[in-house]
Parts: sequence; C-alpha cells; structure tokens
Amino acid sequence: MRVDEKLTLLLQITGPPPNVPPKHHTTTTSTPLPTPTPLPIFPTADEKGRPLYVSGSQAERMARAGRMSSPLRRGTHESWWSSEMGWFNAVAKTIPTYRVLDEEGHLVRGSQTPEISQDEALAMYRTMTLIPIVDNVLYQSQRQGRISFYMQCAGEEAAIVGSSAAMLAGDEMFGQYRESAALIHRGFTLDSLMAQCFGNVEDKGTKGRMMPVHYSAPELGFHTITSPLATQMPQAAGAAYALKLDEERQGDCVICYFGDGAASEGDFHAALGMNSVLGGPCIWFCRNNGFAISTPIIDQYAGDGIASRGPAYGLDTIRVDGNDALAVLSAVREARRRAVEGKKGVLVEAMTYRVGHHSTSDDSSMYRPIEEVKEWSVVDNPIHRFRAFLASKKWWSEEDEKKLLAKNKSDVMRAFGRAEKLPKPKLGEMFNDVWGVGKGEEVPGVIMEQRAELGRLLKKYGDVWEPWRRERKRFVEEGEDVMDCDGRGS
Repeated sequence: MRVDEKLTLLLQITGPPPNVPPKHHTTTTSTPLPTPTPLPIFPTADEKGRPLYVSGSQAERMARAGRMSSPLRRGTHESWWSSEMGWFNAVAKTIPTYRVLDEEGHLVRGSQTPEISQDEALAMYRTMTLIPIVDNVLYQSQRQGRISFYMQCAGEEAAIVGSSAAMLAGDEMFGQYRESAALIHRGFTLDSLMAQCFGNVEDKGTKGRMMPVHYSAPELGFHTITSPLATQMPQAAGAAYALKLDEERQGDCVICYFGDGAASEGDFHAALGMNSVLGGPCIWFCRNNGFAISTPIIDQYAGDGIASRGPAYGLDTIRVDGNDALAVLSAVREARRRAVEGKKGVLVEAMTYRVGHHSTSDDSSMYRPIEEVKEWSVVDNPIHRFRAFLASKKWWSEEDEKKLLAKNKSDVMRAFGRAEKLPKPKLGEMFNDVWGVGKGEEVPGVIMEQRAELGRLLKKYGDVWEPWRRERKRFVEEGEDVMDCDGRGS
C-alpha cells in the first residue's frame, strides 16, 4: 500500500490531525441569520395577581381554550383534568357474565326468559343433540383412516346453536372451524356435511379440494372456512362495511365466530379497528373455550378476558355464559339489534369449555387432566342444562329423548355410508377456480401446462403402476378428463 493510501485510510479511521484546519462551514454567504420572534407583551398578572401569559379576559381565555382543546380530545369520551396521577389496568373492576339458566337448568333468580316458542326451542335442542353424534362418527372415521382430519365442537353446543338461532336468514356468517352446528341449524344437510368431509362428487362448496370441516355454503350465507387462524375476521369487517353501503341490504347483519386463540392474532385487532372506524353491522362472537390448541388462556393474556378489549375499540360488549343456550340466544338477539340499528360492531364473549381435543391431530391429555374434562361434562353440560329447561316447560320427555337419539344416529350413519361410497370429483377440478377467468378470457398458460403434465403422467403410469391404477378408480371418469389435454407439460 502506498503512503498516500495509508494516510487516507488513517484519516477515515481517526479523523484529521490537530494541525489540519477544518474544511466545514468555510463557504461565505450573504444570507443573514434569522431574527428570533420577540415574545408578545401581555399584562403581567390577572385579577388575583397570578402571572398571565394569555391575553384577554378570563371568559375569552376559557372560550379560546375550549375551541382549541376540543379537537385534541376527540379520542376520548368523557375525560376530565385531574391533579392526581391515576393508573388503571381495566375499564371496570369486573365484567359480569350474563346467564338465564344455572348449571342444573333452572331459571336464575331475577332472570328473564327470552321469547322462544316450543318449536324454536325443540329445533335448537335437536341440533344440539345431533352434532355430538356427527362428531363421534367422523372423529372415529378419521382414526380409521377413512377421512383425513376432523374437529369437534363438544362442550360448545349451546354457544354455537344459540347464536345461530338468533340470526336471520339473510345474515352473513363467517366461521372459524368449530361451527358445523351453526351451519346445520341454518339448513345445511347431513349429506352436504358428509360430502365436504369426504371430498366427494357432491361437495358443491369446495369440490373436494379442501380439508374436512372447511365448509362452504354460499346459498346459506356461510362463507368458506379457511385454515389460517383469524383470517375470517378482516373479511367479516369488510362484509359488514359492504352491508352498510348497500341500500338493498339494510337490516342484514354479519356474525363472525372466533376463539380466544384467534384473539391473540394481529387480524383480530385489524378487523375490530376497521369495523369500529368504518362501521357496518357485525357481531364479533368469541368462543372463549379455555384453550388455544394446547395453550390455556392463563398463558394467552393477562387482562379480563376478551370482553375487556371491546370498549377499547368503542364496541358495545357483553360477556355471556356460553353453556347457557337461552342466555346466548338472548344476548345475540340484542347484539344483532344494536349492530343493525347502529350500523356498528358488537362484541359477545361466550364463556364455555372445549370438552374434546382441539382436533384429531391433538392429544389434550398432555396439557390438561382427564378428570377436569369429565367434571365439565357432568357438572356444566350445555345439552343437559337446556334439556332440563325443556322438561320444566313440559316440552320434552324421556320417551322423546329416546326417539330423537335413535333417529339422529340412524340419519348420521345413513349419510355417512352414502358419502363414503360416492366417487371423488373429476381430477380436472383441481385446476379450476384458481384464477378468476371472465367471459371470453383464456385460462393462464401455466394452469394448462400443469393439467397437461398430469395427463401425460397418467397416460404413462396410470395403468401400469398399481397405486395409481387403484387411486384413479376413486375419481369420476378415472382421470380421463385430464388425459385428453395435448399440452406440452412442464
């Protein structure tokens, strides 16, 4: 390295030596320095002799202060000045939990029974008793390898059915993944439910391309369930805003289901923030069942549940006993009224307990004692509580119970057996609906290339390799619909 290079490097590291004059601020300029603005001269004291820094009479100063400070307080509702430093970590000391029935199904003292006819009550009970049989059959079928995945809603029947019963036919419903009972109560048939779980040719919603329990029923206002946690929440906020702007859909409402674990996602805050600012009739229904997969609520948050977050977003909020079907029905009815009339969001936190495993991929005995689950099933069973209410009204009997359970089991097994025998959709369905193709437009070339590649491989190996030959028979047309493609493949 030359001497001048070493000197340059040294200057870059240490700076110039003391005897080198600085080069900065050596440029001459004719621009004068700014003159400081002098402070205004005000009277030195007010009527009481205190220093006065704002001119005018006291009334004028108070009026000016009011005009200036109002915009600064737009983010608060009823705040006041205080000379004391007050810290708080909750809006109130405790948030009450609304209920109508106690654990034994008796009316709580002072409670008011919601308006409900015998037919409405029995319809709710039929769904609440049907879904456990569905859950049991499909859960065991997954263990036998007949379907790939399943999630139960055991222990949450009252929260799901009660909330669904409070909604109207034109309302939009966004589920998380444990709301099959809400969908059935809306009119989703057992054949349609089984078709989705088996991914057979009658799966009209997802066409055999989604995991089981990812239901879709546009005709019932039920939006497609997706696997990622809480993604349905911003979608629900957008749907509520769309209803607000649509003159032909005034009076309709959105209900969005989510769990306590989803409330720990960023999409929860994005959705509630959007809904609170832009508005739109939306019921945010939280099933606080105690666990986010294997994480208990004590490890999820330190605040007072999920309900404590509602007031922070300016949402009307209520906490309800999620194992009390009547309380859920009553609370969601009122939530719907407030949401529609105010064109805004309302938060409902239903306190319940997840009796089943999170899914067929979970073993809850690893993070909670089995005795705890058994105790919840006996001491605070939502189905038993509602049945006791029906019996007290002389609307239900032991004989009715036997007939209903026998019918439910027969219906579920018939639908299960039928769905298992039906073939899969055409293989070509996997390439449809990937792009939105308008009338007169062509499917992108990359899709056609993939389809052609599959067809080429089936022509080459479909009849000579036993696993493929066996698998092809499960599909409509046995893959012939993709083998007619003459593309060059990938």
